[in-house]
Amino acid sequence: MTTPQQPHSAPAAPQQQPAPHQQVQTHQAPQPRQGQPQAPGGGFAHAGYTSPIPIQPTHIGHALASEWTKIKSVRSTMWTLTVMVALVVGIGLLTAVGIAGGDTDLEGESPLAFGFFGMLLGVLCVITLGVLAVSSEYSTGMIRTTLTACPSRSRVLAAKAIVFFALTFVVTLACTAVVGFIGDSMLSGNPGAGETGGSAWFKATVGVSLYVALLGLLALSVGSMLRHSAGAITIMIGVVLLPLVLALFMRGDALESVREALFEYSVPSQLGIMFSNTVVDSGPSGWDPLLIILVVTGAALAAAFSVLEKRDV
Repeated sequence: MTTPQQPHSAPAAPQQQPAPHQQVQTHQAPQPRQGQPQAPGGGFAHAGYTSPIPIQPTHIGHALASEWTKIKSVRSTMWTLTVMVALVVGIGLLTAVGIAGGDTDLEGESPLAFGFFGMLLGVLCVITLGVLAVSSEYSTGMIRTTLTACPSRSRVLAAKAIVFFALTFVVTLACTAVVGFIGDSMLSGNPGAGETGGSAWFKATVGVSLYVALLGLLALSVGSMLRHSAGAITIMIGVVLLPLVLALFMRGDALESVREALFEYSVPSQLGIMFSNTVVDSGPSGWDPLLIILVVTGAALAAAFSVLEKRDV
């Protein structure tokens, strides 16, 4: 029996490989990721980077926080204010004890006025701290870091001025209040003691504190313009003491008017007026010294802002 043969299929023709120069390369178009925005023309846009850190515009509050951190973390602030408190309170206490022990006739002088002697020395600490608050950053080079973090130079200087003024005012107010309580309690019973009413208390505490804080702000402005600690401190000591020293050594009728002007407008005389303890009978009185130091400090601070904006770091 013959088995039927299966028809043989023709062998498949071998596939011809295209020549190397005829090979066609196919590129698969990249597919956009899920949620990725489509770009015009059929492509897709690259998604932007979103920082996990919240971004918010800076303002004066950030500069104030930075300056407060700096001024409270340096040793010069603590040491200078400690010496100031020791001088003001210590000398005020010694003065009150010395006068009360001798049962001295005060001849109408207010017991609050005897805080003047300690405050006159405490002013030197305030002007030193005012200069160091800004000039120390120039000596160490940290001012570059400060202005890199906050490119607005006027904002940096404004923050320094506000923080320093507030700190100086609060410390001085505490000192004058303590000395006032000591003097009032120990000297109010002396013969001839003047009255210590509310207005006298306000002027001898708040008024004096404003005057001293503005004087320190003047020192800060000078330090910002000079950018040199020793030079700025020397100039401020001269502003405080030199007019009075010159007036003491002036003799002759030709210099009488100059000598009186130096006496009347010197810082010790102006500070004494704020304590209701005048050195001379003529010249400014009442709240005039506070107005004078306000105008002078305002002019110096405006000059410091102008210089800071125009000069290189």
